[in-house]
Amino acid sequence: MRTDRLVAVLLLLQRREQVTAAEVARELEVSERTARRDLDALAMAGVPVYSTQGRGGGWRLVGGARTDLSGLTAGEARALFLVAGPASAAAPAVRAALRKLVHALPEPFRVQAEAAAASLVTDPRQWGANRAEHRPPRFLDELQDAVIRGVQVRLGYIDGKGTGTMRTVHPLGIVAKGPSWYLVTRTEAGRRTFRIDRVSSADPTDDPVTRPADFDLAGSWREIADEVERRRTPLEIQALCTPRGIGILRIGLGDRLDVGGATTDGRIEVVIRGRDEYTLAGELAGLVEWIEVTGPPNVRAHLAAIGNALVERYR
Repeated sequence: MRTDRLVAVLLLLQRREQVTAAEVARELEVSERTARRDLDALAMAGVPVYSTQGRGGGWRLVGGARTDLSGLTAGEARALFLVAGPASAAAPAVRAALRKLVHALPEPFRVQAEAAAASLVTDPRQWGANRAEHRPPRFLDELQDAVIRGVQVRLGYIDGKGTGTMRTVHPLGIVAKGPSWYLVTRTEAGRRTFRIDRVSSADPTDDPVTRPADFDLAGSWREIADEVERRRTPLEIQALCTPRGIGILRIGLGDRLDVGGATTDGRIEVVIRGRDEYTLAGELAGLVEWIEVTGPPNVRAHLAAIGNALVERYR
């Protein structure tokens, strides 16, 4: 991600008296054009960095500005170097730069910081999932830059049916959900969300974004995610579940389960959401020991048909 690169460039400037765009490009394994754009972005963000032209020129921090790590607390040092460990999602260049900064820490914190960097490993794959590597989508950097600079984007997009369109959007924020990335925007039709891996082109304009005064990305994403879940699971069924089975339902159904109150016979009322009647009946057919579906009638009929088929097959 571009944020990772900007941090890495800043740390590189602090380690060296002067760097060229070519040196930054080699260090971060990007093009020289991207390196120059990142250096310009640091200057636009208020970092005291400037360039000198001609032979022997390059980029420097004004006055040799450096980050004083002596003011870090022990907890802050540990938190910082968790980013440098193998569990981090940061780019390799960022992790390498942070590990080098360990040597700038006060001696009492150095051992704990080094331990923090090696204290945690994360494996984002679920059990049974394949080992496919999920790389950031092609236009993520350009869209993130447009969000930060607050400029509109001429966006090419291919929807789920393969239809391509072009439109101008006001980018408001970017969200990562699992391996997928989404761009939240304002358009002429209102708020829209685009999967970034379906973006076919992204051309920033010079026109400023019109951002709603009360816009909050986290709150907006919660609304979007809730609406997507409602569309994905429009069917609701009612059921009764034994107390012992509630935990099993939570594991299998997650947010699609709403737990109500207890009935006179000790069972618990639940509402379960699903995509369609037959699919949901198939999910619940193996839970007959704990759950009784009370409605709608078609789901009960599907369960009975599944039961009859199982008896016929295995009797």
